[in-house]
Amino acid sequence: MPPPPPLGRGRRRAAQAFDAALDDAELGAARAALAQGRWQPTRILLARTGDDWDRRGHRVTVLAQEQHTAAWTREWLLAEPDSTDASVLLAVAQAERALRGKEKPDRAREACRTAAALVPADPTPLLGLLLLERALGTQDAVVRVFEQVRARYPDHHHAHHLLVARLAERRADAGPDPLHEAYDFAAWAAEQAPADSPLAILPVVAHAERYRVLAAAGFEPADPAASEHWTGRRARQVMKAAFDWWLEWEHEGHPRRLVDLNYLAHAKVCEDRGAEAAALFHRIGDHPTPQPWSYPDRDPYAAFRAARDRALGTA
Repeated sequence: MPPPPPLGRGRRRAAQAFDAALDDAELGAARAALAQGRWQPTRILLARTGDDWDRRGHRVTVLAQEQHTAAWTREWLLAEPDSTDASVLLAVAQAERALRGKEKPDRAREACRTAAALVPADPTPLLGLLLLERALGTQDAVVRVFEQVRARYPDHHHAHHLLVARLAERRADAGPDPLHEAYDFAAWAAEQAPADSPLAILPVVAHAERYRVLAAAGFEPADPAASEHWTGRRARQVMKAAFDWWLEWEHEGHPRRLVDLNYLAHAKVCEDRGAEAAALFHRIGDHPTPQPWSYPDRDPYAAFRAARDRALGTA
């Protein structure tokens, strides 16, 4: 049986900076128990999550990232061979292991497909497959799996973020393109979603992902605040629409809303809209996310802290 993970000072400091669980305290508690080999709290957590697909996807992917999740979930399956929750978690954990070079990608793909067949309504095992294909697969494979996720849950938050990030990388050497397909897809998805859907923020995500790609290719400066990418007419329209949506529809209960808030705060900082950025930083609190503060190649926590201190006047 695997030992519990080390609890060194560096690990604690990293956990304070970026916690994939965000503000989900129940998830954090289940993850800590699972790291010690106690899978029962995870069993209870996933059963209680039910068919809240965005929350289920968030919880499963966070649990799957832990080093020993696959081993402990196999213990769970030995105790409960018919547990579909355990099968889904194990499949996504295998996908995460493949991303770290600890598992053969084809084995992880097969595990995700097998789990998806066990739970025909659940997009979560396909989300695991999409994570894998986004990093290792072809463009066609990414789009195909995304469509399979969307067939089960059309507004899947994480899946849309993954596809936008992959689309943004197309034709990186062609330079800025206001008609790039990443923008078109994000705008389409936001329009198709219900009025209160957090996919309204997706055009901001697309804008940040294109900045990441363009800056890495040398078309934009490495300091996003110095880039005109954020201050053109199209950018201003996108940022205003997203901020206005947030003011009207803020979803305090959505499991990944802090991901959106970090993208929106980053955009407002780059747009030099200090008051709006400050309002967002107040909502974010102590829950930064690595993306987009790391774009294109920055220390994300240092970038977040500096931007937050400037916006809040605490620098």
